Amino acid sequence: MTSPGSATELDQLILPAIPPVHLNNGQVSALQVTDRFHRGTQIVGRFETSGLAGFKVSAQGRSLRVLLSLSLDERSLAGWHDGKAETAASLPRLVQVRSQGRLRQCVVLKGKRAHARATFDLSPDEIPDDGLICVELLDIMEGDGVCPEVRQAVSGRVMPDGVAGVRLNKVVFEEPPAVDFDPDALDGLRCEHSSLISAGGLANFNRQGVRVLRSGLFVVNPPLKETFGSSGRLTLRLGTKAEPASVIPATWGRVNSELRWMRHATRKLLGMAAPPVKRVLSIRDGNMGVPEERVDGNVTQLVLPSPTNSPFLVIMGPCLGAMPTLESAIAH
Repeated sequence: MTSPGSATELDQLILPAIPPVHLNNGQVSALQVTDRFHRGTQIVGRFETSGLAGFKVSAQGRSLRVLLSLSLDERSLAGWHDGKAETAASLPRLVQVRSQGRLRQCVVLKGKRAHARATFDLSPDEIPDDGLICVELLDIMEGDGVCPEVRQAVSGRVMPDGVAGVRLNKVVFEEPPAVDFDPDALDGLRCEHSSLISAGGLANFNRQGVRVLRSGLFVVNPPLKETFGSSGRLTLRLGTKAEPASVIPATWGRVNSELRWMRHATRKLLGMAAPPVKRVLSIRDGNMGVPEERVDGNVTQLVLPSPTNSPFLVIMGPCLGAMPTLESAIAH
């Protein structure tokens, strides 16, 4: 026996993770608490449904930046853990990312190979003396702090039980850098790569350019301090893209058909109206009123205040014969 109490010399010593640290499997001792979360060997783990993972981290009175890598695969189905997996739904998932009891960001995931990132900072007073940092994923319909108006707006638009089977690939704990590179503009894909925008998740983080908004909605997350988007206002440039032709085996007739479709799509885009924004909602507070929009040809410029305490949900209106796109974001 050591000192009086329940601890003995046979008890395993639990070593906290010391930042900067990259955790990419669930067998590390720093993963102390799990709730409806299955530990992995090549990934940190997989959420059975809305659940929690708690990590012991030696913050030593410092602020910490937390980076989460999330993804979907063929096992990301409701009921996967008990052998009663349901057919994959075509609806997107809308997931809350929480830590220390507070909503930090929201993530939209759509497709079998979608990857997304969530990034947020924790101040020293949010990290307890024992260093336990909890990361929760909740479906948008669960928990408190979400406005009922938001839940009503997304009902039927997003997949129920949206956390089921979601992979937690990696967790990074590090000190926030003293200075972040802060460009004036980011293209649509870079916006999602930085976690400022979440529009369905990316299959390839190395791509750049326009982000197609196939889900009909996207989330604008609170930016990190002194990074892109934290200056006070954002202008999102929303465009349109012609719907692709159906995928059928390639033949000479198919080639001619594709050429005719391209000519038709070009003419269509030249006369296409700007994509409409139906509603902008604060996840916490609900309706933000009529959004500030400027239309320039077939481009809508949506002006928003930078989110601070709550992500914003942007719901697009119908674009007949076309898909809305996020061309770029400008911080000012």
